[in-house]
Amino acid sequence: MKPGSWTAGLGACIAVLALAVFSSHAGGQEKPRKSSPTASGKAGASATGASAAKAAAPKVDYAQRFAGTCAACHGANGRSEMAGTPVLAGQPSLYAITQLFLFREGRRNNEAMTAVAKTMTDDDMRGFSDYIGTLPPVPAPAATTAPDAARMAKGKALADQHRCSSCHGADLSGGQQVPRIGGQKEDYLQASLHGFKSGTRPAYTQAMVSAVSQVPLEDLDTLAYYAARLAPTPAAK
Repeated sequence: MKPGSWTAGLGACIAVLALAVFSSHAGGQEKPRKSSPTASGKAGASATGASAAKAAAPKVDYAQRFAGTCAACHGANGRSEMAGTPVLAGQPSLYAITQLFLFREGRRNNEAMTAVAKTMTDDDMRGFSDYIGTLPPVPAPAATTAPDAARMAKGKALADQHRCSSCHGADLSGGQQVPRIGGQKEDYLQASLHGFKSGTRPAYTQAMVSAVSQVPLEDLDTLAYYAARLAPTPAAK
């Protein structure tokens, strides 16, 4: 397989998935095709039956399902203190559904998340990600010591040098399919950055891989230190 071909293929899959998500929310419908009266009658009856079945189906409460399925690890408010568990609070819904898709399809490697995601239908992925998108950012617990000013300054300089804000925003709050990394947990950021650098963490576009490839290995932890200590700002509406 040529370099980048897997990433390009996955990017295409994600684009299709995102289109399906937006189409679902927009309620888009195809224009009806011309057909015979008999076919139209059958189609109409079928559509009526499907609509009735859909109307009769109980609405799924994904806030409740999140509490039962996700909160044990990720926290009821989307911020758990469990080591290595990312903050979901304040993450964009499109980013959340992209990651659920990667886990469900075996593109990302995490035993617990893969087990959960493999049980999800497309509707489940939309429901969970939509709910995650409503969780407001939650600041980290107050630190017992002030951040190292010199390390924060170096981290900001690195973020500016490598143009992190061009995708993640000036305050690193993300948006659309780009994650919020400002205020994310330091251990998770470290693992992600090193994963992108080594190739063990997959990316659905080349943007992150290309950006991290330019960062010296010894500077990755400084970037994680800096981003983790940025106070979260309200999620974009």
